[in-house]
Amino acid sequence: MRRSRLNTELLQSLTQVPGIASREDRVRDRVLQELRPHVDSIEVDVLGNVLGTLGSGGPTIMLSAHMDEIGFLVRHIDDHGFLRLQPVGGFDPSVLPAQRVQIHTRSGALVPGVLQLAAKPVHLQTAEDRKEPKIENLFVDIGMDAEAVRDTVTVGDMVTLDRPFQVIGDTVVSKALDDRLGLYVMIEAIKASSPSHATIVAVASTQEEVGLRGAATAAFAVQPDVAIALDVTIPGDIPGTPPELAISTLRHGVAIKMFDSSHLPHPLLIKHLRDIATAHDIPHQFEVLPRGGTDAGAMQVSRSGAAAATLSIPTRYVHTVNEMACQSDIDASVMLLARYLDEAGTRSYAYSPG
Repeated sequence: MRRSRLNTELLQSLTQVPGIASREDRVRDRVLQELRPHVDSIEVDVLGNVLGTLGSGGPTIMLSAHMDEIGFLVRHIDDHGFLRLQPVGGFDPSVLPAQRVQIHTRSGALVPGVLQLAAKPVHLQTAEDRKEPKIENLFVDIGMDAEAVRDTVTVGDMVTLDRPFQVIGDTVVSKALDDRLGLYVMIEAIKASSPSHATIVAVASTQEEVGLRGAATAAFAVQPDVAIALDVTIPGDIPGTPPELAISTLRHGVAIKMFDSSHLPHPLLIKHLRDIATAHDIPHQFEVLPRGGTDAGAMQVSRSGAAAATLSIPTRYVHTVNEMACQSDIDASVMLLARYLDEAGTRSYAYSPG
């Protein structure tokens, strides 16, 4: 078994800084700190995307991993001081009741709270009372009376799920592995590569969870020839998932995406990635995702288009506070991207005119 080379300190720091779509400031600061020493130039655009450029000449290769995590905004404070929420990103309401959250106030204070379902206490419920939870029936209790709540919290304040990073077995578990894992892979691959035939633009994108917005504007500016998104994907290796519906499997390596609902990866780019993985004995698997997408969907169709693909890290329990990924799969993702960057610009993905 290969020993993991995981930079646990970096990954933990990336997952623990909060940042929902449009509020990625603290994540951006961490990315800038880590990426700046390893690129030739770095900038932040009007949507808050970080663009770090390495090398010059040859084709332009754009990498993209998104900074935003799913979360909420405070949309209403009721007369009893309970907070009602506007989701920013997609949630399964069934995993939310009884979770802890953090409210990030306008003053910079961090206020803990409990996310609960508006319902009778379980001891008082009848069978008719037990219904599937809905987002609109959730509220946050921050343990203050209404006056104190209104003095502390404002409509529009960011709310994030509260759960620490932890190593469990040969996995890591945390909130926001989607997509701080992608950021981690991008940063570590740039450190481990020596590109010489292309211009590499590493983008930490904003607002992916609400429509690939940051990647769309960044790609319009960068005009990439090749675009690679770095994101998580869904495994099918847990109870309740039939084998024929499995998307990926933990401990089987980096997933090279073959299909999702946002883009069809470029066949020649996929072949290049597959050839590199085989040549360097990098564990890999192939992913077909019936629903869902990545930044590659926006990059592929920007301006005159780009040869696009996605490298995915298999991650259990996506969009919960207990997202889980295997350390060896993360290492494989870093290795494949780094070795690709070494060769970037050495192959053409142009279709023959016949």
